[in-house]
Amino acid sequence: MKKFLLSIGAVGVLLAAGPWVLSDFWLSLAMTCMMYSALAVSWSMFSGATRYLSLATSALFGLGTYTTAMAMQHLPWPVLIFAGGLVASLFALIAGAAVMHLRGTYFAVLTFGLGELVRHSVTYSEKSLFGTVGRVLTEVPSNNLLYWTMLLLALLSVVTYKFVSVSRLGLAMRGIGADEQRAATFGVNPKTVKLIGFALSAWFAGAVGATMAVRWTYIDPHSAFNPLIGFQTVLIAMVGGATTWRGPVIAAVVLSLLSDALRLNLPYAYLILLGVLLIVCVLFIPNGIASIKWRTVFSGKKGTA
Repeated sequence: MKKFLLSIGAVGVLLAAGPWVLSDFWLSLAMTCMMYSALAVSWSMFSGATRYLSLATSALFGLGTYTTAMAMQHLPWPVLIFAGGLVASLFALIAGAAVMHLRGTYFAVLTFGLGELVRHSVTYSEKSLFGTVGRVLTEVPSNNLLYWTMLLLALLSVVTYKFVSVSRLGLAMRGIGADEQRAATFGVNPKTVKLIGFALSAWFAGAVGATMAVRWTYIDPHSAFNPLIGFQTVLIAMVGGATTWRGPVIAAVVLSLLSDALRLNLPYAYLILLGVLLIVCVLFIPNGIASIKWRTVFSGKKGTA
């Protein structure tokens, strides 16, 4: 673990120099890569272990975004980011208490439905209370601060994933993913474990949303609770490999670069590519690209089972 933390620290120091060596374009692209890295790694921390397919990322991200929009004038920057994550975690605890008894398709559909419910509720509330929809953020931090904040969240998501994976919580979540009833016979409280894991994962989605809000400057329910953010997070995690932190990070970087390259000239090609990659991974690489033994691939030798 000490070697792992030293490696993460070294990577963090190197990447922290980004604002001084990267142009505005590459700095923006790096923030997108780190955003999806944090989202995909934190999603994998819960869904990859328990095998509960959560589609609530858009709702959690949007709650963090709106926390910034509403509290920007009243809270200092670090507290604001923490508050965005806290709001998302509280929502995850409340919603999770109602849906954690479901599994499979029912859980996935209901978590997606919760996101839509929150989006329409925010839209209705803004129209009723303020007579308009959307908020403009006039005082925003510098791009350098946004970059460092997103870098910190991405690194923190990886470190948290690592600590959880070797903890009793991680063992319990993996036990639930393998056989929930059997895990219960060994003394695991499935509902409590799932709620803790879901809330911990939700904190990162909310904190990332709180950070990204000031990057966009104009916030409305459509952009804050955009379902595409949630779907891309799930696809990145599954393509990379939801049972490890490396796969989602690699997939987030690669797919973010492809997205930027394709969206301007071929706007639909990126979504088609995501679909094709997901199909290929489900059929041929169910554990994602992180499960591929690259030395075996490049040497042309067959790996042993």
